[in-house]
Amino acid sequence: MLVTETPAAAFGQASRQLGRILIVEDEELIRDTISLALQEEGYEVIVAVDGRQALDLINAKVLSVSAADGAALDLIILDLMLPYINGLDLCRFVRREGGTIPILMLSAKGSEIDRVVGLEVGADDYLTKPFGMRELIARCRALLRRQRSSSLALDAPVLKFRDISLYPQECRVVVRDQEANLSPKEFRMLELFMSYPRRVWPREQLLDKIWGSDFIGDSKTVDVHIRWLREKIERDPSHPEYLLTVRGFGYRFG
Repeated sequence: MLVTETPAAAFGQASRQLGRILIVEDEELIRDTISLALQEEGYEVIVAVDGRQALDLINAKVLSVSAADGAALDLIILDLMLPYINGLDLCRFVRREGGTIPILMLSAKGSEIDRVVGLEVGADDYLTKPFGMRELIARCRALLRRQRSSSLALDAPVLKFRDISLYPQECRVVVRDQEANLSPKEFRMLELFMSYPRRVWPREQLLDKIWGSDFIGDSKTVDVHIRWLREKIERDPSHPEYLLTVRGFGYRFG
């Protein structure tokens, strides 16, 4: 059963312009608190109480998680520990199906390995419980802002390097004649690298360019996404030929 929480009809159109957010959270108090806070900020909110319910909605095409499907959904706030289907598996499913929607993962587990695993399966950001509502809203705004800015490159030329082709207008990448399924962060990172081949990018610059100056996190986030990007573009990720590490400085492409 889908639970929706929307403002009054006169306010609905304005809230949709700000963004449509799916909250997947089984703890009622947390779910209601987040929902109310986001509605007060002007967002349209849809609620699923467990992973199976969210998965059913996506499978039934009730919610679009891909820009190619019309971007009916703009952001997912996804709890890690859920009944029936956990947040990691749901995140994997969305990415495997080509969903490019930003995902903010919530969890009571705050260790480094838990954050890394969440990012590796496709989450764009990770917030540890308990958290402040102002911080959550700030992270939502940042994710939505970066997602929208990445979709503005309508007249950008096709980027090619050896057997990799990146199509900015279509948000797709072809590697050795095969479509590569990249997350939004991976796509933007590869686009930046291919726009400046052989330039060395320190981790701090990559964080600023891809995640934005308001990102709250550390440079390990970059390393996680670099490793994941290598798995999708390199013949042998352990011995990369495109995305190279420059020890003591950062990364370069080519």
